Formats: sequence, structure tokens, C-alpha cells
Amino acid sequence: MITSLSPLDGRYANKVEELIPYFSEYALIKHRLVVEVAFFLALSAEKGIKELPPFSDSQIKILENLVKNFDEKEAQRVKTIEKTTNHDVKAVEYYMKEKLEKTSIKKHLEFIHFACTSEDINNLAIALMIQGAGNNVLLPIMRELLKEINALSKKWKKVTMLSLTHGQPASPTTIGKEFLVFAKRLERQMKALDKQDVFGKINGATGNWNAHFVAYPKVDWTKLSTKFVHSLGLAFNPYTTQIESHDFQSEIYDTMARFNTILIDLDRDVWTYVSRGIFKQKVVKGEVGSSAMPHKVNPIDFENSEGNLGIANAILRHLSEKLPLSRMQRDLTDSTVQRNIGISWGYSILAYKSTLKGLRKLELNTKVIQEELDNNWVLLAEAIQTVMRKSGIPKAYEQLKELTRGKEINKKTVQEFIKELKIPKDDKDRLLKLTPKTYIGLADKIS
Repeated sequence: MITSLSPLDGRYANKVEELIPYFSEYALIKHRLVVEVAFFLALSAEKGIKELPPFSDSQIKILENLVKNFDEKEAQRVKTIEKTTNHDVKAVEYYMKEKLEKTSIKKHLEFIHFACTSEDINNLAIALMIQGAGNNVLLPIMRELLKEINALSKKWKKVTMLSLTHGQPASPTTIGKEFLVFAKRLERQMKALDKQDVFGKINGATGNWNAHFVAYPKVDWTKLSTKFVHSLGLAFNPYTTQIESHDFQSEIYDTMARFNTILIDLDRDVWTYVSRGIFKQKVVKGEVGSSAMPHKVNPIDFENSEGNLGIANAILRHLSEKLPLSRMQRDLTDSTVQRNIGISWGYSILAYKSTLKGLRKLELNTKVIQEELDNNWVLLAEAIQTVMRKSGIPKAYEQLKELTRGKEINKKTVQEFIKELKIPKDDKDRLLKLTPKTYIGLADKIS
């Protein structure tokens, strides 16, 4: 919408819409309903709760359809109830009772939300949202990004490029190897996210099953709760206050922030390579690079990515630092903060797509690449002085420093110096064959 406050809901809405089923208000309400229904079913399956006999197949179908048929219109009904309750989780409970009032489940309605605190429902709902978004949105786009970087690494594995350390010419590398470095860094963070446990709890107002035990002292509530949380596909955390401690969320956001920081590093390097002329960008018909300078093809995708990653990381780091903190057994500061999880993921996803778009527009500028190498024969000074040291020639470094530092050096200068060296013939021949383009060590063999 053109009136949206957040660009994620306005300008960039179509680029992050896959997160709507996980982090919208509708998604949160639906996931709360999923948890409430699932726990209602779990209680009915517990033999020790005689007042709630096992549901029949038809009753189970009614409850399953409650979730299956839940849509935006139904979510609006929950929001209407919330206007009266002024409590979002209680509104879901009342919605369920309203929907089931005229069914065969009517006499069991007081077992909906039985012995639960709101956080029992919220922590599981949010955990499911995070897990779903991670498996179906975050990890797939990360894998796609990683696949593209690896493909470029292989494609340009043998393309020599002038390195710059401290912004100054340094030992040549290959473009493929430099992309491989980023691929491996990003892969490590992605693997950590893929292996991350997502925890949940359902143990009452202060984490001790107080009300549960009073009502049904013979029920093994620890066993029931563990089985229930596992049935949702989550890891169970039995050691909590009223809230699940959110430590796993902190771990996720820290890892995402590291992934994003590495990607910022890539964005900046590629931006600089474009600036140097190492890369050209494919021209898209109809696009305008500058409102004043018609010739420009700006690296806007990498700039867009860098900016959005910065916003994402600011929120991710606040989430990471804030969520593990809660006064005594509970305060409510985590509630409003967690409503911004989707914002941090949205800016991250938006950035990943921008980087992908930019990478797919890159083309090598072989002319500039070769010119940079041809203008930097001085780089062979490192190789020459190292071979001289091998042969025991004194002050090898100092001799090359005298020859090269602050001076114009070309192929002739280098080769005349080599020819005068008193070193073994095979070493001399190898140095004479060396050029800035071939001085890449094992760069083309690193994989």
C-alpha cells in the first residue's frame, strides 16, 4: 500500500510476501489456534483426565477443521473479540468456544486453554512461526544465494585478478577464490541455523505445573508436556519461569546477524570491484541509472542489500540482547519486541534477493583486469626475494625494496634483475616465466 509506514508493507511488499504466513498478525493468531487445538486434543488423549474423554473421530474432525478453515475473515472475528477482552490470547480461547458452542464438544469447552498461561500458547506459536519461516523461507533463499556464489566461484576459478591489501596492489588472486571465501563463510552460518534447536514449553504460570498438579495430581504432567511439545516438532524446555527463556531465539538472531555481516562484506567488495571496472553490469532495457547522467549503470542492488542488512542487524541484535532478559518470573517487554521478528527477517530476505539480483547481472571486464595486472609487475618482488632467500642471498628483501619501492617497474626491469641473480637455473627459469597473471600460487586449486 502506498500509505504503509513500513516499506516492507509498501514498496517492497511483493518481495517479502512469503513471510506473511509466518509473521503477520493473521499468522500469529492462526498459530495460537493451532497450539490451543493441539493441546485440547492432547488433554483428551490423557487417560488420567476422566472428565475429558477421548474425542471421537467426528469430534477430532471438527477441531481439525477449525484450523483448516481458519482464514483472514475468521482472524478478524478474533480481533473483534479482542476489542472486548483487551487480551489477544484470551480472544482466541473465546473464539474457539464460540465456534464449538453448537457442536458435540460443547460440554467440554472449559478444557480449552486448561491450566495454561498465555505464554504457554504464545511461546509455542512463535516457535512454530520461526521454525516454519526458517525451513520454508530463510534457509531456501540462503541456499539459493550460496548456490549462486559457488557457481560464480567455479566459473571464475582461473580468472586472475589484482589483489588490494590496505587498498594497495598485492599478490594476485583469482576471482573464483575470492568468491569461494565468502561461500564458505556464509555456509558455516547457514549450517548452524539449519541445526538450531527450536524450543517450546507448556508448564503453567511460573513453570512448575502448579494448577495442573492441583487439578490432576496423578497425571505425569512432565511426560504429557514433553510428548505434546515434541508432537509439534519442537524441542522441549522443562526449565523455565512463566516464559521460555528465548535463548534459542537469541542464538538464531546472532547467527543471522553474522550471516548478514558477512554478506555486507561481500556487497562492499563487489561494489568496489564494479567501481574498479573489474565487473561490468548487464544493462536492463528501460532502467535509468541516474536522473542526471544517462551513461550510468549503478551497483544499486549491492547498495540496497547493504542498507537493508544494516536495518535487519540493528533489529536482530536488539532481539538477541533483549529477549533472554525478563524480570523475575515474568515481565511483558518480550511480547512487544517479538512482534518485530518478522521485520528483521523481512529486511534480511529483501537484502538476500537484492544481492542475488546484483550477482546475476555481473560480467567480467577482461580488458580492465588484464590492464591492472600488466601495470603491476612490481608484485613479483615478493616472489623474487623469497627465492633469493631460499638460495641464501643476503638482504634479499632489502635489495627488492631498493629496486621497487616508489618506482615505476615493468617487465623489462623485473626480468633484467632476475637474469643477474646467482641462483639455480631452474629457479631462475621459473621466475623468468612468471607474470602477474600467473603469480597466483594455489588460488586456482583451492576448493
